[in-house]
Amino acid sequence: MASSEKNYHVFLSFRGTDVRNNFLRDLYGTLNQKGIYTFVDSEELRKGEQISPTLMSVIEESRVAIIIFSEDYAFSRWCLKELAKIMECKARKELIVLPVFYKVEPREVRRAIKGYGRAMAKHESDSENDLKAVEIWKKALFDAGNLSGWVCNDGDEAEVIQSIVRELPIRLERTPLDVAKYPIGIESLVEELKSLSQKELDGDDVLMIGIWGPGGIGKTTIAKAIYNAIEGQFRGAIFLERVRETSNKCDGLVELQRRLLSQIFPPKHVMVRSVAEGISLIKVRLYCKKVLLVLDDVDHLCQLDALAGGGNWFGKGSRIFVTSRDKHLFTTSRCEYCVNEVKPLKDDEALDLFICHAFPNSQKVEIRNDLIDRAVHYASGLPLALEVLGSFLCGRNEPAWKSELDKLSNKPNENIDRILKISFYGLEKNERNIFLDIACFFKGKSIEYITEVLDGCDFATTIGIEILMERSLIRNEHGTLQMHDLVELMGKNIVMQDNLGQCSRLWLFEDVLDILCEEKGTEAIEAIVVDLFTPKEKNLSLEEITIEVDAFKKIRDLRMLIFPEAHISSEGPVRLPSNLRWLKWPNAPLLKFGSGPKKLIGLDLQKSHIRQLDDKFKHFRVLKYINFSQCKSLVSVPDLSLLPNLERLNLDGCRSLVEVHQSVACHDKLKFLSLKFCSNLSIFPHTLKTKSLQALDLFGCSKLKKFSDILEKMEHLEELDLGWTAIKELPTSVENLLSVKLINLAFCKRLIALPSSVYKLQNLEHLILRGCSNFVVFPKNSEDPTDPNGNLRFRNLYRLELNGCNLSKIEFLENSSSFPKLAHLDLSGNKFTHLPTSINEYDDLEHLIMCNCKQLKKIPQLPPNMHMLWAKGCRSLQEFPDLSGLSSKLLSVDFSSCRELFRKGANTADVLLPKEHPKLGYYDILLSGRELPEWFLHCKDGSISFMVPRDSQDKFVGLALCLVLGPEEGEVGCGIEILVNGRRVFDLGRQFHFLKSDHVWMTYLPTSGLLCEEGEVLRDDRNHFQVHLEAYKGRLKKCGFHLICEQREDELRIELQHHQPTETNWPLEERDSDEDNWIDTEDEESSSETDDELIKAIDPENEGRSLMSAGKIIVPGRTDACLAQESGCRSCGHWLTKRFLRERGMRF
Repeated sequence: MASSEKNYHVFLSFRGTDVRNNFLRDLYGTLNQKGIYTFVDSEELRKGEQISPTLMSVIEESRVAIIIFSEDYAFSRWCLKELAKIMECKARKELIVLPVFYKVEPREVRRAIKGYGRAMAKHESDSENDLKAVEIWKKALFDAGNLSGWVCNDGDEAEVIQSIVRELPIRLERTPLDVAKYPIGIESLVEELKSLSQKELDGDDVLMIGIWGPGGIGKTTIAKAIYNAIEGQFRGAIFLERVRETSNKCDGLVELQRRLLSQIFPPKHVMVRSVAEGISLIKVRLYCKKVLLVLDDVDHLCQLDALAGGGNWFGKGSRIFVTSRDKHLFTTSRCEYCVNEVKPLKDDEALDLFICHAFPNSQKVEIRNDLIDRAVHYASGLPLALEVLGSFLCGRNEPAWKSELDKLSNKPNENIDRILKISFYGLEKNERNIFLDIACFFKGKSIEYITEVLDGCDFATTIGIEILMERSLIRNEHGTLQMHDLVELMGKNIVMQDNLGQCSRLWLFEDVLDILCEEKGTEAIEAIVVDLFTPKEKNLSLEEITIEVDAFKKIRDLRMLIFPEAHISSEGPVRLPSNLRWLKWPNAPLLKFGSGPKKLIGLDLQKSHIRQLDDKFKHFRVLKYINFSQCKSLVSVPDLSLLPNLERLNLDGCRSLVEVHQSVACHDKLKFLSLKFCSNLSIFPHTLKTKSLQALDLFGCSKLKKFSDILEKMEHLEELDLGWTAIKELPTSVENLLSVKLINLAFCKRLIALPSSVYKLQNLEHLILRGCSNFVVFPKNSEDPTDPNGNLRFRNLYRLELNGCNLSKIEFLENSSSFPKLAHLDLSGNKFTHLPTSINEYDDLEHLIMCNCKQLKKIPQLPPNMHMLWAKGCRSLQEFPDLSGLSSKLLSVDFSSCRELFRKGANTADVLLPKEHPKLGYYDILLSGRELPEWFLHCKDGSISFMVPRDSQDKFVGLALCLVLGPEEGEVGCGIEILVNGRRVFDLGRQFHFLKSDHVWMTYLPTSGLLCEEGEVLRDDRNHFQVHLEAYKGRLKKCGFHLICEQREDELRIELQHHQPTETNWPLEERDSDEDNWIDTEDEESSSETDDELIKAIDPENEGRSLMSAGKIIVPGRTDACLAQESGCRSCGHWLTKRFLRERGMRF
């Protein structure tokens, strides 16, 4: 089944190291640089292994699959299985497939000839292959070979990659909003709004548009349609649903502001603490960003003031749409709105929409035309009424139609409400109860949670939800259940009675207190669910409330009691009804269960004063879920064998709990057991054989000294958290955890070693030993010659954290085959002196962290795909690797506080930029120092401004910025902002901690990353770049920049703005090296007065006029001939070095 969420933009399918190390590497890097989240599978897994379910899931979780068909692709069964899965997803319209024919012709793939023919013949003759599977592979090859894609031969790689990069954004447009099952009658207004929005779209105006009409008329549907139609034209777009409903909740406006900012600036979660702060953040962050914002269902001016209080909050060309039932709202707003009324559907449109719902799939039911006309007439052109009434009458015979329509004719002025109620009363009892529970309590909750609770109330929830969806009363939105607010109101109106005690359901805290405190309850009340406080109720919940012990005495049929946390007390134990199925009461007073609610399914008494459960607990035999977290007085847990159906047990933070009953270890159905921060827990079962257990969490059980032996193979346990316990070792039987993916042993300060059997954990992905200060030896894997399949290795280990341990040797890393998929390695705070040279064999390694390894002296050559190298505080470090060989498109390097590194002759410039032109994308490095390298142009006041001709844009590949930072109280905070033609294209803030001296921070920014929206930003003639640097904590002592060409011998002319020449304090001692920026000396037709002054400053006798036009900067390469002539080299473009200019008194 397809995943409901798409976690990856692109899945890359390929075979062969030649593809990986060339075309794939460049393609993957370029995609990442463009912000396209791409999955690449590890080559190590392709050596005869079965394709994993995880990989199948990744394919389903991707939006686009790019298949690189190379000469040997079809020889791999792995690749063919991958291909079959990809084409299966494509057939279900869940995946876009783009083939690249890498040094092969499409017909070779399509017709299975040449190499592909030999490969398929081999598979057919292989007895291990299922011939049916081979036929599936052949069809997948045929279908994929027929798709449009790219043919890539030698020399075409760069062009093909650029073509792919241009194509993908078109294919990866944001997932459109679900508009309506039958979007009938909205086309004309959508086109009208689209036309209005397009008016002067390239201009500077911010346009604010109101969409007004009564409930159920289709305002939200139209707003979603216009959003889908134009959202691709904006740099940020967000559709904020249910503004009225959300803002009525406590801190609702703050939540809406947070959602707005977080979705326009993903993946950041923006912190907003108040409405005023939210307004300020929206203004600051969006004032220069062209955005599309839709505010759906607004009913109060304060909502507009908090989310879109003025057009000047947003960037030029932004569009703000607001839907509301209140036209007066737009006229009283401080902003000028262009208001559009949504009118009822025309007769023919209403008929079409009704027929779509009443007779889906051309269902043949003989109904008289006059009855159909009556039904459409009663709906009065209201889409919601047409949808609900049509869905209700669907499949019914003619007499039933007549009967139901006759009921509507009695009160024609209440048609919409009566239509909705007719649909409700046409439901069976099971569906009515489910509908009312959702309308009163569970709108917006997950289907999983709703099903869990209502199944416990003996409802047939799954089938009931399906029927309610068929009747158009509820809808599934991303795994949650939603309903139109008119349908919700109808459901609540059905429940509400003049006498509160006669209401079957209560959801307002104030009403519940009235019932309990005044003892007004009756047998009619079957459910009390107070999930969220309104602002008024929040103040009420802070008061001390006292209820009688018999407050529930008259509410005998109560099946569901869900309270929020409040201060409710009683003079004695509160007696609970025996029919309860679900009880959630945080911070509850003492409770008395009487003979015990024998039908109780869920029991949540977190933060309560419960001390222990008496022997009546044995009556809870159907109980599935227990949450006693933060019950600080709880001292014991009963024999869980008395609860044969228990699936989840949460005892987090039960500080008085000392022992867990042995029955926990052998329970047949227990899936989740959590005992986090049970700080006095010292006795846990000695053996563990809970076959169903999926997660066990003992983090923070600081007195637990021994973990259980695992006597039998456990096939379901995936997460084991033993962090911050007092255990000294893991049992050798840990190998019986066949499915474990995570083992956390962080801060187990008594842990000494791991058993070598840990290498048998084939599915382990994360192994965390952070802060294990007595852990001195990581076991070395001794390869077993009797194990030809390599089972003694971490096949899937992705992350290994050993920071803060006591390792003096790391010999276990010498055998890279033991860690074939290792991507993240943290060795910080250990005592080893060197890394093994085999570290460069870890092809998948992306993050290597070795901070505060104070005895580390040398870092050897690194693997090519590194993204992060942090060696902060390695004070003995003297040698670092050559970084120019790295192929990563994103590299962060931290050599801060490495005092010996540059004392021993290391060249700062070599670290700050590789010797060759960077093939990297973003490149970021921090190191000790207080001088800029010579090849950086100094700039004044943290401001840079220059021009780039449009025809030279493709040669200008990057901008390097360098800052000398002085810490304040050990910290520095600084920011970079880049504007192109007045539009912000880049904004970065960085915070550096624990710095004791001045440091140099350099970041390299490729222009491809800055100009991803170049069609919107760039001009035809020349483009103005502005860079602003600032320190908001600490001091910005010096800063400089360096412009980088695609090839250093290319001439790139960049105009310095007239205000740019700046005063700079140059180092006293000049270097002989000419690793400087150069000044272009080629003549131009004209120059400004400033140009003339600059020429005179360079050459008072004006001899240089024939050689240069001032104000031009070029970033060249160096040739031997050029270096031999300090005054310039005509063959290289008449360049002059900065040193030559300084000798003539020129400062810049």
